[in-house]
Amino acid sequence: MNLDFKEHIPKDFNDSSRVWIYQSSRLFLLSEALEMEDMLNTFAANWKSHGDTVKGFAGLLFGQFIILMADETATGVSGCSTDSSVHLIKSIEEKYNVQMFDRQTLAFVVKDKIQLLPLSQLDYAVENNFINGDTLYFNNTVLSKKELLEKWIIPVKESWLGSKTQFSGN
Repeated sequence: MNLDFKEHIPKDFNDSSRVWIYQSSRLFLLSEALEMEDMLNTFAANWKSHGDTVKGFAGLLFGQFIILMADETATGVSGCSTDSSVHLIKSIEEKYNVQMFDRQTLAFVVKDKIQLLPLSQLDYAVENNFINGDTLYFNNTVLSKKELLEKWIIPVKESWLGSKTQFSGN
């Protein structure tokens, strides 16, 4: 699985640009992804904050993660503009019958595929060697472009989960 996503992130956005990651409960079909690409591009092109245009980016990565980014060095993002992004994600949930706000489901790269795992089953997965400390984890808690580029896909032992789980040999 090719995990090189950085080429899809706008280079002209400041490293401090705010990032929101929404993980889908399933992989989107190609037809859905193509349709969604139009929705995301339209949203980013028309994103406003108090009437001012937000320098925004919206993209679907790995067919399962929606990344929203706002470069606040140009225009700050207000509560209303954040609400509009949440409205977009909720409309995607409805249209494609997926969950995008479930923070209790974790995503890992296992056997060259993205695998979802409920947080409640993490210890079981570790105990049974489905996941180890070096398993790549999608750390959807990143908040900036810099963190996205450096700390989104990392070994699970380097994430916030590392202190919550006992990995053998680590």
